[in-house]
Amino acid sequence: MSNTSPELGVRCGRERVVAVDVSFRGMGGQRTAGEFHAADGVEDWRALYHLVSAHFRTGSLAAGVALVDEIGRLVDGSEEQYLSVDLRSAGVTVSLGRRDVGLARRISGVAKELGVSADPTAVQVVNVTLDALVGADVLPFWRAVLGYGQIGDDYLFDPLRRGPGFGLQELAVARPERNRLHLDVAVPHDQAAERIAAALAAGGRLVSDVHAPKWWVLADAEGNEACVATWVDRE
Repeated sequence: MSNTSPELGVRCGRERVVAVDVSFRGMGGQRTAGEFHAADGVEDWRALYHLVSAHFRTGSLAAGVALVDEIGRLVDGSEEQYLSVDLRSAGVTVSLGRRDVGLARRISGVAKELGVSADPTAVQVVNVTLDALVGADVLPFWRAVLGYGQIGDDYLFDPLRRGPGFGLQELAVARPERNRLHLDVAVPHDQAAERIAAALAAGGRLVSDVHAPKWWVLADAEGNEACVATWVDRE
């Protein structure tokens, strides 16, 4: 199963929402991440920007296929449009392009019936971000070399959802003294502190936490940067 909507473009603090929650049209739009997490029965799931994701540790390909088969039985055609399932030998990652509490509960329910437990620490979203003075001059190259689709004038996505999103971050002036390429890593809000601590223990340093808990800027020993981001304070 594959989400037919393109990926969300994120550059640390800027985000482009492309998924639409059709169940909330006329009712204030998409359910917020905070509202989703406040609901009962979604403890397996974590909000990552506009997505909510859960990873189920099946332990074998056969068990994973069984879970995916059950998920396929419980969703309808409209739900398949925002549902993505990634099947691997050790587990299944399920992502919803809208924060659908009911569907999340049903998926967790069939997993429980099959004796499959969830691991909320195993979900994340990764985007590659490039600083650019004139995005129109560079984005066509990256679209061609990656074979990606395009959203707007500053974001590319993998139509098969195999690789990370690729976005541009506009520069007012050239900054030759710092790197111009970094990763944005969206993690579950309750895992951010542990992820940052691990990065610091591995030789990294904190560049800035001025926007935390929305995102933290970290760097490795040579100054190459990455942002660790959560959904908190984006609503």
